Amino acid sequence: MKQENTQWKDFLMNISVLQAVLTVPLFGPACIGLMVYLMFTSLWLLPTLYFIWQLKDRHTPERGGRRTAFVRNWKVWKLVRDYFPMKLVKTAELNPNKNYILGCHPHGVLSLGAFTAFTTEACGFMDLFPGVRSCLCILSGLFKIPLYREYVMSTGCCPVSKPSLKHLLSKSGKGNALVIIIGGAAESLLSLPGVNAVVMKQRKGFVKVALEFGADLVPVYSYGENDMFRQVIFSEGSMGWRLQQLCKKIMGFAPCLFMGERWLWMPYHCPVTIVVGSPIPVPKRPSPTQEEVDHYHGLYMESLAKLFNEHKVSCGLSDSHELLIT
Repeated sequence: MKQENTQWKDFLMNISVLQAVLTVPLFGPACIGLMVYLMFTSLWLLPTLYFIWQLKDRHTPERGGRRTAFVRNWKVWKLVRDYFPMKLVKTAELNPNKNYILGCHPHGVLSLGAFTAFTTEACGFMDLFPGVRSCLCILSGLFKIPLYREYVMSTGCCPVSKPSLKHLLSKSGKGNALVIIIGGAAESLLSLPGVNAVVMKQRKGFVKVALEFGADLVPVYSYGENDMFRQVIFSEGSMGWRLQQLCKKIMGFAPCLFMGERWLWMPYHCPVTIVVGSPIPVPKRPSPTQEEVDHYHGLYMESLAKLFNEHKVSCGLSDSHELLIT
């Protein structure tokens, strides 16, 4: 009986992780395809009414969205957590009377660590940081996809656009923790097992926003994020490489060719530890100078490197392992 229960839980974990993985590349196109299909059936009125409503509701994502505790607390997310397993580690308090910008590194192939830790309660974010609301900021274009936008908003995600960040940091009260995956598409292409490389040196926009609204900066590192998949790396100048660069320029993301441990896209069982560092106090400067931006950007990179070095051994890396910042 115990073996049967274990097998059943393994099956549920596999299905839960597979849906989480497939949601990223397939759910959006499937939603678009469904709406287009319905337009040419007797149910054409349904997508028509939805599109009218979506047009009226177009500003909602940039005004805090529509998070629901029901979706964030789905049991499926705990199964995703247990599959790897994942855990969220707190190193310092976050004051619920302040706002924060959490820079999460590395991007990985699909950012499953960031998604599980900050858009669900599977890792216990609200228990670790009472009074603080996490909000993962993602590509603005995803909120234009019919139906899919409702799903991502229900998890608490918001666009990573300037109007969205401005609203969250100035019109949504205190206790907001905006999570931004700083390296973005460029960093996803560096996702390789055993490699810890982040794209940071020229990414300063989030620091400027933090200064404009007086939001403290918090480095976050997701150990094991790059070990989930095996990615095909195209040589610079090749057809695959040029296609990735074109997609990154036009759409803001770079399609990755990757494989998992089995079933093509099932990720490898690898421990993932998301460590939230100590806040870096940031003053409010409505019009920050470039010198101020550079100063706090430098402090952030130093804090990120320190966080990585302090926890790398306990998270399974060798003491000689170094963080590559490009």
